[in-house]
Amino acid sequence: MIALLLNSGRGTRMGGETKEHPKCMCRIDGDETIISWQVKLLKDCGITEAVVTTGPFADMLKEHLESLNSGIRFHYVPNPDYASTNYIYSMYLARDLLYDDVISLHGDLVLDPAVMRAVCASDVSCVAVDSTLPLPEKDFKAQLHEDRVQAIGIDRFGQDCVASQPAYKFLQKDFERWMQEIEAFVQRGEKGCYAENAFNAAWQEIGLYPLDVRGLLCSEIDTPEDQAVVSARFKDMKEQYQ
Repeated sequence: MIALLLNSGRGTRMGGETKEHPKCMCRIDGDETIISWQVKLLKDCGITEAVVTTGPFADMLKEHLESLNSGIRFHYVPNPDYASTNYIYSMYLARDLLYDDVISLHGDLVLDPAVMRAVCASDVSCVAVDSTLPLPEKDFKAQLHEDRVQAIGIDRFGQDCVASQPAYKFLQKDFERWMQEIEAFVQRGEKGCYAENAFNAAWQEIGLYPLDVRGLLCSEIDTPEDQAVVSARFKDMKEQYQ
């Protein structure tokens, strides 16, 4: 397996903090940044190679990752148009490095170790969902058809939808089909939308299944308020594992 860590966004909703470093380098406690925790979990799951897309502060992020001495080999893919594109374009730029099964994480996502283990161990393509949460107003929801995911987006509501987070495992064949659709979107000039829009266009050919984390920590940090909430949950989670 190879990991894909998406870190080309500007993180403007974090305020002044992301004027000094990329959002993935925001701290979740005294020892860990968001991305250092992701790397630790990936290493524990046996991941030895990761593709990291970058935007602002690319050199700082590279220095931070290399300082972790994780043993993971990192490949860095800059998105020079990060200010005017979404991560669908970053994925397109990284396409030649993404082979084998792929673990894909947004760079602002904090996970419980049990969630990462379940994602990595899945024998089918999967995405993290949480049936214990109300549908978020602005964040991703997964729309289900029988036992499969047929769409993911912020505008999905209804009884067939469940809260979702961008923690994915794609089997190689499924990721290749998603990437084919991503290439088609980009070549049509659709670089500013979510990569999930491309998944939605091809879902019938991609066997993506919900992986229900049922209340375990699996949350993005978009704002300072999110950072405070997630950091408190992270502290409680670490105490439970000690």
